[in-house]
Amino acid sequence: MTVKLVKSLIGVKKDQIATAHALGLKKVGDVTTQPDNASTKGKVAKIIHLVEVSEA
Repeated sequence: MTVKLVKSLIGVKKDQIATAHALGLKKVGDVTTQPDNASTKGKVAKIIHLVEVSEA
């Protein structure tokens, strides 16, 4: 699963910023590959409005 941060973290709740950082996303355009498991899907669901996800 590839996750890309497409919107800024400015003005977002602190817990959502922490979730993005836990996924390795710090600034717009950052891309990271994550394992396709329930834990990762839960993190992505929390910040789905900020990221693009591709199942690759």
